[in-house]
Amino acid sequence: MRYSDAVDEFVTHLAQVRRLSPSTVRAYRSDLADLQRAVHDIDLGEIDLEALRDWLWQATQRGDARATLARRAAAVRSFFGWAHDTGRVDADPSLRLVTPRRGKTLPVVASAEGVQNLLEEQRIAAEGGDPIALRDHAILELLYAAGIRVSELCGIDVDDVDLNRRTVRVLGKGAKERVVPFGVPAAAALAGFLTRGRPALRTRNDGAAGPALFLGARGARIGPRTVYALVARVLGPIVGAEHVGPHALRHSAATHLLDGGADLRAVQEILGHASLGTTQIYTHVSAERLTATYRIAHPRA
Repeated sequence: MRYSDAVDEFVTHLAQVRRLSPSTVRAYRSDLADLQRAVHDIDLGEIDLEALRDWLWQATQRGDARATLARRAAAVRSFFGWAHDTGRVDADPSLRLVTPRRGKTLPVVASAEGVQNLLEEQRIAAEGGDPIALRDHAILELLYAAGIRVSELCGIDVDDVDLNRRTVRVLGKGAKERVVPFGVPAAAALAGFLTRGRPALRTRNDGAAGPALFLGARGARIGPRTVYALVARVLGPIVGAEHVGPHALRHSAATHLLDGGADLRAVQEILGHASLGTTQIYTHVSAERLTATYRIAHPRA
């Protein structure tokens, strides 16, 4: 079997069987395409450990980051593991493939005061009744209050929101559904958007967006790019980063929950992490902030 044919079948498996998100599937295809550029479209069984090591060495010579090398190696291991399990290759050449460990980079986190000021400014801006301002306020409140991913936010339908119980139902990674709570300010922002903002945006597309909660300027379901642009514009100056996205509000929500004494497993459930280890990164963030405060405030630090 040719390498490219096997990749096509693997990508189909990821999308239809494992039900990974389109963006994740595209990332797998991109990483596997990088290997194809190195080995060309040879028979799958001809790719051995030496070829894989040479591929990573070439990437190192190009100056690829360690995180990129680790991600691509993980994609290749997943691919060849699947190929071996399904009988497409007799042996898995990636079993002994070693890559540099990813450097631990702490996520961008805004201060609680900074987020509060941002949301207050958005609330005031929405008081004028502009549909986009009402929508942006509701989006930012919900991203921070529920700590959800941008893909989850864009996929929310009106019926997924329960304003009485103050919960929202989202579809996370691997098509896993969870219900996440949010607070009173987010509920108020959502109520204002649903009554005054969404109806105005909906008429711009003759209701073609269907049950989508958040709509774009033309009345269609909002896309991640619009949300990224919004967050970069309002949160970037606060955290001092030009390229900042919705995940920064998710990181901030998780860190502030732990700072406030929330249980780590409860935060894991809220964020929808499959592994507790993923959630533990926020304990490091909290510890670093605590250490920084100690060094500034303690007379013998």
